[in-house]
Amino acid sequence: MLRKKRLGMAGTGLFTFISIFYILPIVIVLFNSFKKKSYINLEPFKLPNETTMTGLDNYATAINQYDFLEAVGWTVFITIGSVLVILICTSMCAWYITRVKNRLTKGIYILCIFSMVVPFQMVMFTLSLVTDRLGLGTPWGLIIIYLGFGAGLAVFMFSGFVKAIPIEIEEAAMIDGCSPIRTFFSVVLPIMKPTYISVGILETMWIWNDFLLPYLTLDIKKYKTISIVIQYMKGSYGRVDMGAIMAALIMAVIPVVVFYLACQKHIIKGVAAGAVKG
Repeated sequence: MLRKKRLGMAGTGLFTFISIFYILPIVIVLFNSFKKKSYINLEPFKLPNETTMTGLDNYATAINQYDFLEAVGWTVFITIGSVLVILICTSMCAWYITRVKNRLTKGIYILCIFSMVVPFQMVMFTLSLVTDRLGLGTPWGLIIIYLGFGAGLAVFMFSGFVKAIPIEIEEAAMIDGCSPIRTFFSVVLPIMKPTYISVGILETMWIWNDFLLPYLTLDIKKYKTISIVIQYMKGSYGRVDMGAIMAALIMAVIPVVVFYLACQKHIIKGVAAGAVKG
């Protein structure tokens, strides 16, 4: 018993150290976001003082000079729109391919699983070409692209959860006169709430922080996401506005961290619920 207690304390100490190791870079960025630009490179690990402190000037520069708020607006629109489309379309797809057993549904499921293991580098150049040909270089077009790339994981998780739902519940609803669409939205969808929350959290964190897809597909002259704006804070001839970059990074990280901390307990529930074998 004493040995287990010591092992538990040792494990707690180890993972506490690892957690601090991962959190430390964020803390350093936070401190540097309040420093003058000239001191960020000279004293990156020192706390701000009366000499190095610049207040909220870096945040004002990021917002006013680099149109950060406009980028936030487009990022919020793309994230919310993409997550909603992914949740509705993939949950309906997963329900259909789980309940209807034929070669077509098996093929769709295999393709969704296969999409999870294909490296993005294999399709990025073709994706850019197709996006230009189809005129998808807008935030609305990017939502469709995110649906394609996010469908694999979502269908996999939803399918695992649907297998655990007793089919008798759906049969009873259809006997009462419900159509398949009404059965899904009135009966199946409420039961799938844990997986909806879990998939929504994972997809939100991915889309909010994504850089490659918006950079490859969007018309950057008209639309920029947060990640693209931060990249463009690096000017020509190697000039870098480190103060504005640090401030922008903090403003970009805070919403997703708060969102994750508020919803993290639902991730484990959703993953566990979707890991049931049929």
